[in-house]
Amino acid sequence: MKNSDPSPNGPLLVWFRKDLRLGDNHALHAAVQSGRGVIPVYIREPAESGTGPLGAAQTWWLHHSLQAFCESLGNLDSGLLLLTGKPEDVFARLIAETGASGVYWNRRYDPDGIAVDSALKNRLGDAGLTVRSFAGQLLHEPSRLKTGAGMPYRVYTPFWRALEASGEPDAPLDAPEHIPAPADWPKSEKLADWNLLPAKPDWAEAFREVWTPGEAAALERLQDFIDGTIDGYKTNRDLPSRDGTSRLSPHLALGEISPARIWHATRNLKDVPVEDVVTFRKELAWRDFSYHLLFHNPDLPRENLNRRYDRFEWGDDEGAFTLWTKGRTGYPIVDAGMRQLWRHGTMHNRVRMIAASFLIKDLLIDWRRGEAWFRDTLVDADPASNAASWQWVAGSGADASPFFRIFNPILQGEKFDPDGTYVKTFVPELENMPAKFVHRPFEAPAAALKAAGVTLGETYPKPLVDHAKARDRALAAYGNIKDAA
Repeated sequence: MKNSDPSPNGPLLVWFRKDLRLGDNHALHAAVQSGRGVIPVYIREPAESGTGPLGAAQTWWLHHSLQAFCESLGNLDSGLLLLTGKPEDVFARLIAETGASGVYWNRRYDPDGIAVDSALKNRLGDAGLTVRSFAGQLLHEPSRLKTGAGMPYRVYTPFWRALEASGEPDAPLDAPEHIPAPADWPKSEKLADWNLLPAKPDWAEAFREVWTPGEAAALERLQDFIDGTIDGYKTNRDLPSRDGTSRLSPHLALGEISPARIWHATRNLKDVPVEDVVTFRKELAWRDFSYHLLFHNPDLPRENLNRRYDRFEWGDDEGAFTLWTKGRTGYPIVDAGMRQLWRHGTMHNRVRMIAASFLIKDLLIDWRRGEAWFRDTLVDADPASNAASWQWVAGSGADASPFFRIFNPILQGEKFDPDGTYVKTFVPELENMPAKFVHRPFEAPAAALKAAGVTLGETYPKPLVDHAKARDRALAAYGNIKDAA
């Protein structure tokens, strides 16, 4: 990028990425406060950069999030410049065309994003541009929170304590009332031409049953949670048939709301048990912990954090993997979760752990296969949380669940979905199955199966594996790497 001698009074380019919001947006706030013209920019970066939406489901969300954000900016007499290409090329053209004097953005913490941003910051700085990056996407800066020995944290509980001790995040910034526009506005590409909405599968109707992307919807979701759902959160968050979670994760994933705003919304709540607030804040902090791990271990999505697991002998049963993705394992709680994922782009958190454990330990399929499937089908796909959570279940990650903790899908279903309401919602073949057998239809007597209209192996699959035998096989496989350590 050649030095174009930018005017000190030239407009500022604000580069939006996964921070599609007006409120508590530090880069936008600083640009508006400068008094100069502001040009909001979103760049569709090359797929190989690894910085865009993580999969098809999140691409659907991105389309609607950008659409909503464009409307919000329009209400402030501004707009969103949509451009395609490598950031260094796009900004070179924009700076030459607009005489921009600086570029502002909010920091990314994934390795691909850091690599792009670091190189660009140097190039823009060398060209005489003012470049400023801001915090605000996390509750803490991963480079700053360290153990007493000056090392990154690898265990969640002391990380949580350190995060608490570091003080509350700054109060969220209000959205600007007006965004000053430059006299000349560059030409933008059209969102419709980006073809972000997948044709196969066409998730539009099913996703719209449960999701409304955009900052306004995120703020409304937060308010609904604070006004009601947070009361009882500690217990209800584990019950998939209840609306017991915040359902804010996809809004966080695209930055339609900041974690600081969520945190501050939980302050000074009357008549809400402290344990519900603390439990929820710990879940919010788990996202931070995941980014802390990713920041200090850039290979987290691809490599075992505990390298002993490199010796683990994974199976390669492609047929079993396909049946797992389709929710045809014969274990109702697993199948319900996988079908919920395909239908709504989400899965209840408790069921995510059950489904992941089944893939890894009952089927002995590499956790990376499951992580990739979730990354493609979750609207809240997140490079840090996805990888950290899958490695947690596998036992190969930081502060991980021990490998011998193998979820029994029958007992988990009976404990957390005792009457089968969740299962029957997503596995309608079992709608008439008595609660006693809804999580173990393969043990139901013939009369009960007939009365429920279930024919095992036809209307509903027989179990893909015998859980007890699969558990023994998994423990034997784990024993091999344990003994070799």
